[in-house]
Amino acid sequence: MNAVAVILGGGEGSRLQPLTRDRAKPAVPIAGKYRLVDIPISNCINSGIRRMYLLTQFNSVSLHQHIQSTYRFDEYSSGFVRLMAAQQTPGQTSWYEGTADAVRKTFTHFLNQSPDYIIILSGDQLYRMDFSEVLEQHIANGADATISTKPVSRSETRGLGIMQVDENQRITNFVEKPKTDEELDPLRAPMYDNETYLASMGIYVFSTKCLQELLDSDMEDFGGHIIPTAIKQYKVYSYIFNGYWRDIGTVGSFWEANLQLTEVLPEFTFYEAKAPIYTQMRYLPPSKINRCDLNRCLLTEGCIVSGHRILNSIVGIRAIVGDASVIEHSVIMGADYYEEQSERPRGSDGPALGIGRECYIKNAIIDKNARIGHGCYITPDGKGDGTVTDLYTVRDGVIVIPKNTIVPDGTRL
Repeated sequence: MNAVAVILGGGEGSRLQPLTRDRAKPAVPIAGKYRLVDIPISNCINSGIRRMYLLTQFNSVSLHQHIQSTYRFDEYSSGFVRLMAAQQTPGQTSWYEGTADAVRKTFTHFLNQSPDYIIILSGDQLYRMDFSEVLEQHIANGADATISTKPVSRSETRGLGIMQVDENQRITNFVEKPKTDEELDPLRAPMYDNETYLASMGIYVFSTKCLQELLDSDMEDFGGHIIPTAIKQYKVYSYIFNGYWRDIGTVGSFWEANLQLTEVLPEFTFYEAKAPIYTQMRYLPPSKINRCDLNRCLLTEGCIVSGHRILNSIVGIRAIVGDASVIEHSVIMGADYYEEQSERPRGSDGPALGIGRECYIKNAIIDKNARIGHGCYITPDGKGDGTVTDLYTVRDGVIVIPKNTIVPDGTRL
């Protein structure tokens, strides 16, 4: 199928702060060794779609580095992941002003590939989908646009965009985050016996001509502008997806999605041989466990663990955990490098890279390259949501230690 994929990666990611303080949202690590952007790219590769454009704008350096070092297609293939950073030109002096505006300003580059279909994807979702099946349904319906939707219960609808469809799955109406029963009741999906609604997943397939016509306007966003207009003027259908899908746009949802990966039988798994998730190839040694009680953990490569107990947690690449430390319900992102003695902070008493001895960490996210001293106590207990200090941020009931933070010995947070 003659299709290209466009991955939207330029948003500021304010709801994921401080994880997005120094990096773009799609560059945020997940499951200890991957980046969020690996999810849509891997889904494209596994679906036979190997021409991808990644639109970037905010804090894009680490994202660009990851893409350039990871996705190298061979010279006999036409595949690529092309970075499209926001830029000013003689005829265009503004940055991306929304998702639709970003696609509009880069659209001529997509046309160079002469695609029949354009797939619009988000860079902050966790799911596994075969896009070729969406394209097949799109073609069979003679659709101008197809929106992937997820069946949800009534209680789940309040924060989502809900589609109203007819018996043939053609979309007739769209309500963003319905607030009242009067708004919600008519949106019930007719193909289900129980009360079920279809929520937009932010995954769209457009016939190229349709998208080009829609973008010939000043509309800035897909969810707020392009999709409602398309429903009124074009043939727009729903593709119903029944697999796992999670929007990872907040600190709370990011923390929960990571910890769910540690369950014995998680809803989403990276252990899928036929549809793997790809990421940067690293030449790291095996993880070394000197002593520790590990229960429901994802332990990635290159770690050295000497703790007392690690429960229901992610331990990222090159993580160091000191003697007698306890980590519960937390995401430890690890480090970008191993540290030599000469690389320690000024003053020999500064904490080493990683987590020191006799620490207690619960309901936390420890971002990369953090230095947690000996005897530190880190939990969100007793701290108001939205608290921001130099050492930590509390959001959605989770305490976050930002990247490169130094927490001195004996600190109680």
